[in-house]
Amino acid sequence: MQRNRINPLQQTFMELNNLTAISPIDGRYRRQVNQLDEYFSEYALIKYRVLVEIEYFFFLADKRFFKLPIKARTALKKVVDEFSVTDAQQIKQIESITNHDVKAVEYFLKEQLEKAGIAHLKEWIHFGLTSQDINNTSIPLSWKNCMEFDYLPNIMNLQNHLQKLAKDWKNISLLARTHGQTASPTRLGKEIMVFVERINNQVSLFSHIPYAAKFGGATGNFNAHHVAFPKKNWVLLGNEFVETRLGLQRMQFTTQIEHYDSLAAHFDSLKRINNILIDLCRDIWTYISMDYFKQKTKAGEVGSSAMPHKVNPIDFENAEGNLGMANALLEHLSAKLPISRLQRDLTDSTVLRNIGVPVAHITIALKSLEKGLNKLVLNEAKLKDDLDNNWAVVAEAIQTILRRENYPNPYEALKDLTRGNHKIDKQAIQSFIAGLKVSGAVKKELKAITPANYVGVNPNY
Repeated sequence: MQRNRINPLQQTFMELNNLTAISPIDGRYRRQVNQLDEYFSEYALIKYRVLVEIEYFFFLADKRFFKLPIKARTALKKVVDEFSVTDAQQIKQIESITNHDVKAVEYFLKEQLEKAGIAHLKEWIHFGLTSQDINNTSIPLSWKNCMEFDYLPNIMNLQNHLQKLAKDWKNISLLARTHGQTASPTRLGKEIMVFVERINNQVSLFSHIPYAAKFGGATGNFNAHHVAFPKKNWVLLGNEFVETRLGLQRMQFTTQIEHYDSLAAHFDSLKRINNILIDLCRDIWTYISMDYFKQKTKAGEVGSSAMPHKVNPIDFENAEGNLGMANALLEHLSAKLPISRLQRDLTDSTVLRNIGVPVAHITIALKSLEKGLNKLVLNEAKLKDDLDNNWAVVAEAIQTILRRENYPNPYEALKDLTRGNHKIDKQAIQSFIAGLKVSGAVKKELKAITPANYVGVNPNY
């Protein structure tokens, strides 16, 4: 039988769009992550380079290295504020000749100075710098902006959503499971607060990591700056520029490139948060499989291609998968970037261009998680049934009160009662209590304990 086969040699090249993109983050999921192109696209990198170069040019002017007419400053500020894809394409055209991306930005800006009528100042563009002074400020700045304007607000929105659910379910008793076995009951709201607290702790740690930058010339010593202006304190000037103009923290002793230790710490922090979210996804997935949650349905949607009754927990599965992809990339980024041969090798350059990829997978995951959480419908009847069918879990409570009363071998007595194949229901527990040689008040206290009310205490939330 003749089979239809695709001959790759006969295929034609297709225009890039959502259907032809190789990566799903630029294809299937493009609409969910398109805001990230302001931070991590080639256009964004070029725009941030232009920003840093012009800010440095302004800084030198403000420090009286040269006089900059107000009209020219306004024109150059407009270059940054109105920077477009067309401008980026013009720089890429220059790069096709120079074969150097940062030099292309320098030449583009020198053209802008000519247009602004200050051609005599164009050699102050990129003065004393190497390309990594621009890259190792542009990339940390774009990373900082993404974290502060996109990622952290999204993760805090998720945390707030979880906290609201925790409050809604604050008084819902839940049969706990440790090692997969039934255990002392808890409350559903408290179990959600576990994740709220963990996320909050890790976000707090994340916020203490600096957004580090390198700015110090070819090998980090301001060699060119110092030889041109030996009386200037270039260390202080470099610190001032990076910290006050860019809002980054300048590393004091560097090679040609930034250490990337702080950036690696950011990646590791994101991994920890992702692991917490994976844990959340798996717990909710399990609760759905136990029928503790139903899921809202939407007209026209299909849960399974073969089984009409199914509503699969795909949002939590999608989130888990994307968080795993993000962690795999973050692991490589945090392990690779801090390592460079002697004063510099080029391996960091191509790797750094991928830092937006794990952020995209995280963004997809967060949106899937939010969608999944919004579809949950609590099945209180099922939770109540599981508690009613597992009276053995109050054994811990009974034996603890008996310990308080100095009753002989209470643990062993409850162990003999509850272990084995026989059913332990309310009647069995009540009969056991009735046969105890304790006061009537203690028996009354013991009989008041149920799987639904044996849930302990927690801080207010």
